[in-house]
Amino acid sequence: MIPAQLRAARAMLNWSQSELARRAELSVETIKRLERMEGSLDATKVSTLSAITKAFAKEGIEFTNGDAHGVRLRKK
Repeated sequence: MIPAQLRAARAMLNWSQSELARRAELSVETIKRLERMEGSLDATKVSTLSAITKAFAKEGIEFTNGDAHGVRLRKK
């Protein structure tokens, strides 16, 4: 996952950083820090990325990490 994916997923749901933080049970500062990072978020704690991924997954957001990093809504 890369910072641009976090920003794109938030935009798809029209969520603020505060809303993501609330839903992922993280601090707003953590979300801000992650979105400012350069490159991959692979060095981020697994529990932090898991909380973010789960918050987005509940709303149907999937992250793609193949040839290109992306974000999409899961088909229902």
